[in-house]
Amino acid sequence: MKYIPRTAEKIFSKMLLSSKVVMVLGARQVGKTTLVQRTLKDKKTLFLNLDIETDKQRFLAAATLSPTEAMLSLKNPEILIIDEAQRLSETGRIIKGWYDAKVSTKMVLLGSSSLNLLDQSAESLTGRNVKLFLTPLSFREILSVQPWYSKAFTTDQLQKQFSDQIKTILLQTMVFGSYPETVTTVNKQRYLKNLVADYLLKDVLQIGLVKSPDTIKELLLLLAYQAGSVVSINELANNLNVSRKTVERHLDLLEQTFVIFKLSSFSTNPRKEIAKSSKIFFWDTGIRNALLNEFNVSSLRSDIGKLWENWVVAEFAKQNLQEGSPKNLYFWRSRAGSEIDLVTKEGEEIRAYEIKWSGKKTATRAFSEHYKIKVKVINNSQPLLPC
Repeated sequence: MKYIPRTAEKIFSKMLLSSKVVMVLGARQVGKTTLVQRTLKDKKTLFLNLDIETDKQRFLAAATLSPTEAMLSLKNPEILIIDEAQRLSETGRIIKGWYDAKVSTKMVLLGSSSLNLLDQSAESLTGRNVKLFLTPLSFREILSVQPWYSKAFTTDQLQKQFSDQIKTILLQTMVFGSYPETVTTVNKQRYLKNLVADYLLKDVLQIGLVKSPDTIKELLLLLAYQAGSVVSINELANNLNVSRKTVERHLDLLEQTFVIFKLSSFSTNPRKEIAKSSKIFFWDTGIRNALLNEFNVSSLRSDIGKLWENWVVAEFAKQNLQEGSPKNLYFWRSRAGSEIDLVTKEGEEIRAYEIKWSGKKTATRAFSEHYKIKVKVINNSQPLLPC
């Protein structure tokens, strides 16, 4: 498979210079292992995958020794990489012991779920780790391997000179998503269906100890239809014939395993604004479309507006997560019915965006009038976003 360079390579390299344990977290198949192996190709490394029984036993055997003897048993690697670290509840405790003993080996943990699921004793590594969240490819990363792409071009130049090429790639990406293999493989539908069936729910079902796989699959299907809409927990619970608590637990698992994410509502005046609702989006629109079995690559799709909104919000969220989440992301809705699709807040700086597939509609004035902030309209002619 052709490798697509990641902007996270530089972030990861800088993290390796710190004294702390490095954690690389992200959904299955987003390229964590490839990123790490490529970046460390000139280093003396040992790679242990806790999904493989012999690797797991080798790791546990080393843990029975003193830290110095443990490293010796592992051939004193310069860097020890533990993949699928969430598979073993003792991982955090073992790594903490080696870290606190100041072994010379640098330790890198890879996991396909977020920190509080990565290890049942994750607090062991509190204050001892730095985290890199790897997401599906950004749109600019996908464009970067096109023969006509150059970093020398400004965003405006790219969108003007290569608008037809970008529009074609945009539609493909919105429909099939941004997982690295989805971008490079010929049979995108087959890959996505296998990803959803074989990989997507693996961590949810194993880590979350979900009693009814069918319930969480039905929940995902409902979310796929409602992506970008305000979600009612009670409505989901009624449709699935389960308790509200069960729905909340399943949603949390889907968030922690990087399938979905939430946008909370932005509010400074709860009497006039919706303050407690949230919207749910998919990190990858290809996953959403695979759940619906809808792979029509056309701007005339009946759900093109909803698909575009999820894609744009996910692009903002991916960049924000990779950068360490310096921004808070929201949507905004007044009780009178006015709405803004995306609001970002970084420190005291607030920006607002209306997301429209067609550029014909103008942004609602209610938000601007209330907050004295200009609302930018993002349409399909501007897919290189101002994240």
